[in-house]
Parts: sequence; structure tokens; C-alpha cells
Amino acid sequence: MADPRDSLFEAPPMADQERMIEAILFATADPMTLAQLAGRMPHGCDPATALAYVRKRYEGRGVTLMRIGEAWAFRTAPDLGYLMQHEVVETRKLSRAAIETLAIIAYHQPATRAEIEEIRGVSVSRGTLDQLIELDWIRLGRRRMSPGRPVTFIVTSHFLDHFGLETARDLPGLKELRAAGLLENRPPPGTEEPDADDSQDDLFEE
Repeated sequence: MADPRDSLFEAPPMADQERMIEAILFATADPMTLAQLAGRMPHGCDPATALAYVRKRYEGRGVTLMRIGEAWAFRTAPDLGYLMQHEVVETRKLSRAAIETLAIIAYHQPATRAEIEEIRGVSVSRGTLDQLIELDWIRLGRRRMSPGRPVTFIVTSHFLDHFGLETARDLPGLKELRAAGLLENRPPPGTEEPDADDSQDDLFEE
């Protein structure tokens, strides 16, 4: 006869786990990782499987379950994003130096300060980098295994979330960046769009 205490640790039915995933993600503004979801769900739950079911169930709906880096969140379906344009409030305009720096980091990450300055052709002020870090557009990456071990900069999950990307390898083209107001009509130095037959992987380092 089974120990009645074992029932205390039985995982809820998958249908209930799906509902839990829905409830948690709808109630949180920020994307959540599998570990965070597991921490909120009862013992024995399988958030990865539940997420897969929920994602499939929301395919073709007005909202969709999106992977953002290593986390997950409900977002407006990409083809309906135009309906939300009046809800977006621009609270702070980036300087041209910040825009160029952000674009260079996005397309050449991980990038050191010296590499950013080499591409731009001018020095990068600490204030520019601090502003982008404060806005949660970029963050510090790993240090380079080179003399001085300089720090590198990479884009954040907030940046990915803004564009509805899973990873930085899905980075939009310059047209999308300009449409979002991150670039002006003239592309910043070093961010020319690759030829159609070029692999986007060439723009990134592992």
C-alpha cells in the first residue's frame, strides 16, 4: 500500500500546470525563466512541458507566448503591434552618441569600449555607456582574455523584449531599428547592413 504522504508530492495534472503558467505570466510584467516558474509552482511540476502546451494553444491568437533570451512572457502578436502604437510613450530621447554606441554593441557584441571607439572613430564617454546601462539597453559581458582584460558590453533581455526577439541573433535589420526610433536615416558607422547572401552569424562572436 502506498504511503499516503507520497500524495503530497504528486504533481498536479498537466492541464492545471498550464493554467498555473498562464496565471503567473499574465500577472508578471517581466519575462520569467523556467527556474523562476518552477519556484512558484507546486513540487513535481514540469514548467517546460506546460510552457510548450501553452505556447501551442496561443498560436494565432492576439497574444502569444514568446521566448525572450532564457525567459518567457506573453506579448502582443507581432502582426498586431501597430494597434499598440498609441500606447507607447517616448519618455527619453537618446543622444546620437548613445544611438550609435547602442547600434554598434547590438551588431558587434560582445564589444569592448576600445572596439566601439574604433568603429565610431571618436571616443565614447563614460556617461553614454552609463545612460544605456541605466536604461537597461546594455549590460556588462565577460572580460576579454587579452592584456588588461577589458570588459565587454552586450544588449540586455530588455532590448530583446522591446523588439520581440528570442536572441540577439534575431536582431532586426536597420530598417526596423530606424522604424523604432533607435537609428536615424543615416546608418551609424560600422553598422552597414550585410549583403543578402551574408550570414548574420558573421556579425556575432560566441
